Amino acid sequence: MNLVLRIPDDLADRLRAGGDIERQALEALALESYRSGRLTKPELRRLLGFDTRMQLDEFLKAHNVFESYTLAEFDREQEDLQRLGF
Repeated sequence: MNLVLRIPDDLADRLRAGGDIERQALEALALESYRSGRLTKPELRRLLGFDTRMQLDEFLKAHNVFESYTLAEFDREQEDLQRLGF
């Protein structure tokens, strides 16, 4: 799908100063869609064209998007590791 955005020329020039404006728009849309729950991590990775989960994690970290991680999840993982002998 192709998407056309109408942006006033003076604003487009300022936005272009930040780099590839098409990539900026794609990343902003993708990030907001992920934050709102409309995209999963695998879908976000595919949309942005990242080859690895690590690339996606770096992208999310750079945009201050962190997964919630509860104390209960930490305790459960620690119990699993102990059970496995680690």
